[in-house]
Amino acid sequence: MSDTALPVLVAGGGIGGLASALALVRQGFRVQVFEQAPQIGEIGAGIQLGPNAFHAFDALGVGERARALAVYTDSMVMHDAVDGSPVGRIETGEAFRKRFGNPYAVIHRVDIHKSLLDGAEASGQVSFITDTRIERVEQDEATKTVTVIDQRGKRWTGLGLIAADGGKSVVRSQYVNDPPRVTGHVVYRAVVDKADFPEDLKWNAASIWVGPNCHLVHYPLRGGEQYNVVVTFHSRKTEEWGVTEGSKQEVESYFQGIASLPRQLIELPKSWKRWATADREPIDNWVFGRATLLGDAAHPTTQYMAQGACMALEDAVTLGEALRACGNDWNQALQLYQKNRITRTARIVLSGREMGRLFHASGVQRLVRNSLWKGRSQERYYDAIEWLYGWNQSNCLQQG
Repeated sequence: MSDTALPVLVAGGGIGGLASALALVRQGFRVQVFEQAPQIGEIGAGIQLGPNAFHAFDALGVGERARALAVYTDSMVMHDAVDGSPVGRIETGEAFRKRFGNPYAVIHRVDIHKSLLDGAEASGQVSFITDTRIERVEQDEATKTVTVIDQRGKRWTGLGLIAADGGKSVVRSQYVNDPPRVTGHVVYRAVVDKADFPEDLKWNAASIWVGPNCHLVHYPLRGGEQYNVVVTFHSRKTEEWGVTEGSKQEVESYFQGIASLPRQLIELPKSWKRWATADREPIDNWVFGRATLLGDAAHPTTQYMAQGACMALEDAVTLGEALRACGNDWNQALQLYQKNRITRTARIVLSGREMGRLFHASGVQRLVRNSLWKGRSQERYYDAIEWLYGWNQSNCLQQG
């Protein structure tokens, strides 16, 4: 164990917070996780996990837990939502696993969170403080400590702070105070039981239908007993970043020109959750004294690269590896951590914006988009995504 009696403080009990707690425990630290909800849990629907996510799970000691709950797809497929024609297909079977060392899978957000939570609880070194919102941070260089103050004015002191408190991070607001970039893109998400899902769409694939100013996604969850359904469109009105209850009538109004096969998706959910999305401009410093940002607090992104959770997992592993490489010297490790994460995560943010434009192309741009991958071999696809899926624990640090 670390030779200090003080724990490391982690703001946020989501995927990034729990992953960072596991990484810290593996370096000998005790951890206190602060979560503003009344209990540690997760909401949402399905998410996609690339090989880089499974490399991170393995590094955090929860690989088998996560694998047991995931659904392994045969491919990632893109179709044109207007005429139904195929645009591209990446096989994710044996050749993919051999190339990247781990599978591509889809999983319910609740299940990935449970894998991390079970691992944290099993460690015996992570304590959870719920119904507690961190509102301010103070630091004392003389004692080399960080103190957080919660909404009741209670003070909690540790040797460092990991701010994994999400896209609307209070810690980022205190130290950076940069505005969000509201995209105007609205995402509706729902989970549908297998019995209610159309037979002609029950594909074992991460499937996307791309259309003018909109797209639709579906894939199986929980052993194929449920299906994740996501639809995205460019809103006609000015949006504010946040989550509200959705309206089937609103969804239908944005998908009038879509082919009948994918249009079935918007008829399925009995209830929708509506996300008005945002990201932020990438920043070149995440470290503020003995505090650092992690996950969406550091690099909030749109969903188009399907890498939000994966990047938080990578952050956590890299933080742990930086501590190991620096002999648990906190300040030195934080600098090494951010040095190895800022460019990669900024590439995800910026690539997400470009991917959104590609997905939602119209007119001649749509025709160009549909021609981009014709005749491409699987090896060429794999070469193109090597930068993304080739990440692992052994190559996460470049110390030069």
